Amino acid sequence: MKEKIKGIVEINDNKLSRYFAFFIQALILLSVVTFSIETIPNLKPQTRTILQSIEWFSVIVFTLEYLLRIYVADHKPKFIFSFFGIIDLLAILPFYLSFGVDLRSLRALRFLRLFRILKLVRYNRAMNHFTRAIKSAKEEILLFIFITLILIYFSAVGIYYFENQAQPQHFSSIFDSLWWAIITLTTVGYGDVYPITVGGKVFTFFILMIGLGIVAIPTGIISSALTKSVDKKEKE
Repeated sequence: MKEKIKGIVEINDNKLSRYFAFFIQALILLSVVTFSIETIPNLKPQTRTILQSIEWFSVIVFTLEYLLRIYVADHKPKFIFSFFGIIDLLAILPFYLSFGVDLRSLRALRFLRLFRILKLVRYNRAMNHFTRAIKSAKEEILLFIFITLILIYFSAVGIYYFENQAQPQHFSSIFDSLWWAIITLTTVGYGDVYPITVGGKVFTFFILMIGLGIVAIPTGIISSALTKSVDKKEKE
């Protein structure tokens, strides 16, 4: 019995497994759509009742799916704490927590329902390549994140000393300067905070040049890892 359920729940080439996968994917998309519709103001009570019924049905199905995946898992703790195990749990957890949480916190819990869309990753082969690529390049990505955090802090300190006296309202401390550093290094540049001193402008020029490189580095790392992942899959 366990093996039969495992053959359906987990991704296989048999017909029942494909039907189950399509059903779960359709339900995920339906759940995301209803989540969006709920935000429309002045909905009719009948419409809200229908949306609530869909939510109840989705949670029941996702809960059964989660329990079945735990049941058929060879190493249950490993699945529970795996990426997909955590996503499956987060997809249903807000619904159950909402029964015992203050209404003011309910909006934040409802936002967590968006984790359901990540369940689609399990059924997407291209996303599986992406997941493998991230895992293979995790050391390079962590190194990049570490260097980026150092550069952000360095930029915040630099612009603080250049602009603090000229614009104390915007650069009153290094912590306030961090906002400028983040939007500059990511080349977003909202324009709400910008340097007005000569030193600050020159410093910003160099930071922008570094920012362009920061945007390009992770793209190169991930694309290289994706290419290796696809080549490895083709060889297998």
